[in-house]
Amino acid sequence: MTKITVIGAGSASFGENTLAALLRSEKLRGAHLALVDRNPQSLDIVQRLANRLNQEWNSGFTISAHQNHKDALDGSNFVVSAIEVGPREELWKSDYDISLKYGVHQPYAENGGPGGFIHAARNMPPLMEIIRDMEQACPAAWFINFTNPMVRICDAVNRHSRIKVVGLCHQIYAGYGMVAVALAKDLGINIPEGLEGMHADLMQHPLQHQVMRQAVPLLDIRAAGTNHFSWIVSVHEKKTGRNLYPLLKKRFFELDEKFEPLTRRIFHDFGMFPVPGDTHLCEYLPWMSDPVTKPWEKFNIRLYDWEIMAGLRDFSLDRLSDMAGGSLSVESLRESDSEGALEMIENITCAGEHYHLAANLPNVGQISNLPPGSIVETPVMVNGDGIQPVHMGALPEPIAELCRRELMTAQIGVDAALEGSYEKALQCLLLDPVIRDLDTAKLILDDYLKTYKQHLPQFWK
Repeated sequence: MTKITVIGAGSASFGENTLAALLRSEKLRGAHLALVDRNPQSLDIVQRLANRLNQEWNSGFTISAHQNHKDALDGSNFVVSAIEVGPREELWKSDYDISLKYGVHQPYAENGGPGGFIHAARNMPPLMEIIRDMEQACPAAWFINFTNPMVRICDAVNRHSRIKVVGLCHQIYAGYGMVAVALAKDLGINIPEGLEGMHADLMQHPLQHQVMRQAVPLLDIRAAGTNHFSWIVSVHEKKTGRNLYPLLKKRFFELDEKFEPLTRRIFHDFGMFPVPGDTHLCEYLPWMSDPVTKPWEKFNIRLYDWEIMAGLRDFSLDRLSDMAGGSLSVESLRESDSEGALEMIENITCAGEHYHLAANLPNVGQISNLPPGSIVETPVMVNGDGIQPVHMGALPEPIAELCRRELMTAQIGVDAALEGSYEKALQCLLLDPVIRDLDTAKLILDDYLKTYKQHLPQFWK
């Protein structure tokens, strides 16, 4: 019997989609689903919802609920994790505001920049507690990660444990969306009125999804790089096999210049199309935090709306509670997407054969000119032998250099966070493309460590 442990199951959107996708699987019928969340209220809601789905869909699962992951890990084949030291939006905004206090305008402050370092550092203690317990309770299990910063979390597991790790992210679909907009007339894709781009605007999400749903059946896009910083290597029309990259290079520059202007500029200057869209792309580039030129204004970089997203989490949890209590239909959950977790688990467990558009794995040569062992994102094949990356060859050297810098910075940050090393933490910030001044890096780091002391015991031994 397959055992799947989901840690962070009470996460409103993640928990809902993952649970529903797993429970509707015929291939996993009879599996044990162990739900873990430290928040007893959230855990109660998702447990009641899972029980309802299990009964109404006749899924045949065994379901258990646990506030401590240690009680759930024994015998697990898969551990799906979406842990996050919270309150997420409040801490994210604070990461951004602290650097701004010292004149550093972080483009996004979630995965790259000083914010990427401190975000990862906060998540390291609970992450590695889980990993160490997995080494004892279920050393052969796959750790399926959804927590950001993706590269840093997966790197910590890969280089500092014996656990197999894969990181899953849906950002590849932003690439599908932008290519679809550029080639809409050529491929017969309907672009909804009001679509502005692929940025993190809640009101844009439904429009973006309309475009992506049309694009995926028509296009075969292969991308390689690092998470939230990957690049389209090839794009073909599925029906005919036609190479669409030359047409994309023509059509994208015929679009309104206000459509993903940073992506447009990078595509023009480097000759390869970046996947993530401006909102995430800006985090890793060394030209996006200059206080004189203010590139965030020039390229209209939109910040995450922390207040709206915090409110949405509360709304989503109330909605799940209504579903769990039976006052709201669960039919909408039949179309839930686990962002790849279901596909990984089904095809490894049942010896299937699945091609997945993008997954994060240690580099064993799938990108030949990025460091071995670093966490890179490429397509993968999933079967009974596990998860094998598709080998993509070498990236153009200028792009590889941008990726190498991010990977190296991430690894130093991981080592700093795990060792509690102030020296390495400072080096991580000094090497980050967002930082432009020696003294400023130290001021930001000192403020971070003081502000988040309760979350960073490794630095205060």
